[in-house]
Amino acid sequence: MDSGHKVTGCDANVYPPMSDQLRGAGIELIEGFDAEQLKLAPDVFVIGNAISRGNPLLEAILDKGLPYVSGPQWLAENLLQGRWVLGVAGTHGKTTTASMLAWILEAANMDPGFLIGGVPLNFGVSARLGGTPFFVIEADEYDTAFCDKRSKFVHYRPRTVVLNNLEFDHADIFSDLAAIETQFHHLIRTLPQSGLIVSNAAEASLDRVLQRGCWTPVERFNDPDGYRVTGDDARGELVLHSPDGKVRRTIWGLSGEHNRANACAALLAARHVGVPLEQGLDALSRFENVKRRMEVRGEVRGVTVYDDFAHHPTAIATTVAGLRRKIGKARILAVLEPRSNTMKLGTMKAQLPDSLREVDLAFCFAGNLGWDARAALTPMGERAVVEDDLDRLVDQIVIAAQPGDHILVMSNGGFGGIHGKILAGLTE
Repeated sequence: MDSGHKVTGCDANVYPPMSDQLRGAGIELIEGFDAEQLKLAPDVFVIGNAISRGNPLLEAILDKGLPYVSGPQWLAENLLQGRWVLGVAGTHGKTTTASMLAWILEAANMDPGFLIGGVPLNFGVSARLGGTPFFVIEADEYDTAFCDKRSKFVHYRPRTVVLNNLEFDHADIFSDLAAIETQFHHLIRTLPQSGLIVSNAAEASLDRVLQRGCWTPVERFNDPDGYRVTGDDARGELVLHSPDGKVRRTIWGLSGEHNRANACAALLAARHVGVPLEQGLDALSRFENVKRRMEVRGEVRGVTVYDDFAHHPTAIATTVAGLRRKIGKARILAVLEPRSNTMKLGTMKAQLPDSLREVDLAFCFAGNLGWDARAALTPMGERAVVEDDLDRLVDQIVIAAQPGDHILVMSNGGFGGIHGKILAGLTE
């Protein structure tokens, strides 16, 4: 839109916050993929990786020989060419780290462009062009499109790249962790010698990737003898430790070891484009997080309801641990929708009980799952409640909730508007 293009789009089951943002930008949203949309006669169809062969609109595009391109390729050719791209890659924390990085650059008056898979509250939008060469992008390892099975991030050609972490995910397209490591090395092969890799020293998988060949300087974080961040969740403290022993402190609004690691990575990446660490820390003291990342959706009768994007067992455990350190001994009621492709396949079902070990009660929506969630959560005993019907699940949550409880809803989708239903049920 900002480049002067008219944009329309189609999808199935569009939900906030992205649906609200698109409509606010004047982008027409069409439900479904009817071949009748060819009558819009666009200059090019930009096809996302959720679209597979057999999709009626895609088949019509192919039959008629109409011009199409993948989203990542379009971005690379039309928006990223000639810019200083700062890419944030990793299994977890991409959205939050990219948001922190964009905000640090914004606070330093660098007017960055960005494309982030969430809505940073400091900006209120997930994408903008920016007015300088700097562009922050969430660099995802998921495949590009039906016609291009490389990871999306190989198109972006960043100069500065963050490697947050790396573990097995996306079981629908990757056979094992080694296959994902290969894609990460494809990314490493695109980086210039004048660039910088900011890598998590605590991740053996990332070390394996770099050992396969690296032509770019590497700076590590989470390093006991180098750059690392500690802090106290109760006080909201963020402490940056440097290799020379220097310590810098600030106060901020986030919690959890994962967010402190994200912050350290963002600070080092921002320094590569000229933002001093002290200035970056000052910006983080005013960082407001991202929608759907421990976002408080409401409080009724002393019960607080949160919304979080966590869906991988590691992310679930990390999110729960962060909330636990923040609230102390208060009860946590976790509400889970195993909705991602990896979770739907049941690849990581055995890890779910351990990922929920710090919660007092767990409520799981099992609608449309191809595996037995009740059996998977059996190790949790009476602490786990599984329902196939969403309204029945809401009823069980409302009955169980007590004043002082914290209800943590975790899903990478809209979850049928469950947050509002829980709040409404608590009000009655």
